[in-house]
Amino acid sequence: MELAARANYVSSSITLAISAKAKEMKAQGIDVCSFSAGEPDFPTPKHICEAAKTAIDEGKTRYGAAAGELKLREAIAKKLRQDNHLPYEPENIIVTNGGKFSLYNLMQVLIDHGDEVIIPAPYWLSYPEMVKLADGIPVIVDTLAENNYKITVEELERAITPKTKLFVLNSPSNPTGMVYTPEEIRALAQVIVERDILVVSDEIYEKILYDDVEHLSIGSIDESIFARTIVSSGFAKSHSMTGWRVGYAAAPLEIVKAMTKIQSHSTSNVCTFAQYGAIAALEASQECVQEMLTAFAQRRSYMYQAINDIPQLSCPKPDGAFYLFVDISKTGKQSLAFCQELLETKQVAAIPGLAFGTDNCIRFSYATDLTTIKEGVRRLAEFVDQ
Repeated sequence: MELAARANYVSSSITLAISAKAKEMKAQGIDVCSFSAGEPDFPTPKHICEAAKTAIDEGKTRYGAAAGELKLREAIAKKLRQDNHLPYEPENIIVTNGGKFSLYNLMQVLIDHGDEVIIPAPYWLSYPEMVKLADGIPVIVDTLAENNYKITVEELERAITPKTKLFVLNSPSNPTGMVYTPEEIRALAQVIVERDILVVSDEIYEKILYDDVEHLSIGSIDESIFARTIVSSGFAKSHSMTGWRVGYAAAPLEIVKAMTKIQSHSTSNVCTFAQYGAIAALEASQECVQEMLTAFAQRRSYMYQAINDIPQLSCPKPDGAFYLFVDISKTGKQSLAFCQELLETKQVAAIPGLAFGTDNCIRFSYATDLTTIKEGVRRLAEFVDQ
């Protein structure tokens, strides 16, 4: 059987492959310390679940508007105005099947054959694949550890060509946990405006910040950058709603209308009662978010220090999210081989940096309990020393 060419454009997800292998080993009764999954280990807060259950009881189980329930879009717009200083209206919001589909949908709407999309590396592994599926060209810009894996103004300027359509900004970052400072955001915004390109700001981790680090939404700086900004976000990371598949994009009206058209012929509406859970996530107390953040902060401190105590490993201290991006170059191993051997010999699951465009590093997620972290780092130290 001959498949469509686009099926061969994209790479399989190394992240999912490692996670699946770890789950298979656990199912066999093997004691695996897994640092692979990019999802909080906390249950979805009870009030969110109750809101969804109530919605089911009230019969909110029918097809809904392709762009999302109006009440949820109103709540998202209010959140963006209050928290992010972004003057979006409900008609500027589209609710999508997870934050991932907001980005995929956007690429389908914006990118034509030969259009270039600038993506700093390390990057979330799906960005380049989404660009390829839209028949665009991902332009990967390698960033430096000494710059905390953040693209500089000079690097962005050099990457822009007459074919550049879009710049992908992810802060806080997956896989590095780095956060761009307000000054860095303003400097990047100036280049974007001067060179007349668009920016999609993936802010899915915006609520997971440490040490009083400030998150600045790039579109909030002034009207000129706001007009060129698309925001992608969701509820998976901040409210431990990964399986609910509720995300959203906020954008100029023309873009949202086009995305809604695409969505109406692909996924249609997001699960209706799940959207009512998302409304509760926005409108109720945010204490649950703070509780998770407190636990993440404790885990980050322990794991960061423990890994940097291993002589052949090093990593910068993350400002946000729940990842450590660890440099393994002193071990002489490439990331895929390192992770495969680590899983097979010490039953510790991590993600190769190769998946994120940086083969001399690996990603650890500390979205797991402290006991697992302590045992996993102990095994990691044994593996490196053997």
